[in-house]
Amino acid sequence: MSTASPVPVDPEVTHDTGDPVGEVLVDWYAGAARDLPWREPGTDAWAVLVSEVMLQQTPVARVEPVWRAWLARWPAPADLAAATPAEVIRAWGKLGYPRRALRLREAAVAVTERHGGVVPAEVDELEALPGIGTYTARAVACFGYGRRQPVVDTNVRRVVARLVHGRAEAAPARTSDLVDIAALAPADDARAVRFSVAVMELGALVCVAGNPRCGACPVRDRCRWRLAGYPAHDGPPRRVQRFAGTDRQVRGRLLDVLRAAHEPVQPDALVAAWDDALQRSRCLDSLLVDGLVVQTDDGRFSLPD
Repeated sequence: MSTASPVPVDPEVTHDTGDPVGEVLVDWYAGAARDLPWREPGTDAWAVLVSEVMLQQTPVARVEPVWRAWLARWPAPADLAAATPAEVIRAWGKLGYPRRALRLREAAVAVTERHGGVVPAEVDELEALPGIGTYTARAVACFGYGRRQPVVDTNVRRVVARLVHGRAEAAPARTSDLVDIAALAPADDARAVRFSVAVMELGALVCVAGNPRCGACPVRDRCRWRLAGYPAHDGPPRRVQRFAGTDRQVRGRLLDVLRAAHEPVQPDALVAAWDDALQRSRCLDSLLVDGLVVQTDDGRFSLPD
């Protein structure tokens, strides 16, 4: 099925009320936003940074209790920098992708050593921190410091693909995504910051991947995908990530054993975690390479000190 032809972003795209789309979304967000702790007034840039790292590929419901516990234990970068890798991995718990925990600790060390313990506000300085990419750097500058920044995650790219370009799905990430979303932001800096989170919320709650709730969309009358008759996605099919039986699951099982142990464990203690010896060995090797597990001189295994 054919799709609508791409069109240039028009910053004056308006809703049927005559208001620019960005302004409409900010007003919509005022009544539709979820009550999330990292969005509360007064949340500092460190707390925002922790939330953004934890939220990568992880549902909000799983992140919130860990985020609260993490900030209670390590309220500033210097506190986390002083923690051992083992403490950090244990505190990360079941959030998944535990390398993020080590990278966040490395970022805390860098903030403490290079920036006097204060998370920097400039995007280039944020991007220079370990494990911090374009999205996270802009999110911290925007949500942690109130800087006018285009913040583009998967949800935002999908909103722009449909609203602006008339496509069912977003193309692979590209630099023009930042230009697209910046063109829709309100002129007022404070409202532009609210817009950055509002468009993310629209993609998370309404303009979702599977079954978008177009009837609840505040800008549905200006959505070029809707106006084109919802043309189907004509690119490669979206990959559905499975978890059961994957190396990710096995790595998690092995880490569970080591988190619960108070001293290094014998190799036999890991056998019960997964019965496929070849896959278990492969995953243990990958954990050693990633620095999430260490082996003692006598052949036992533990979390890193």
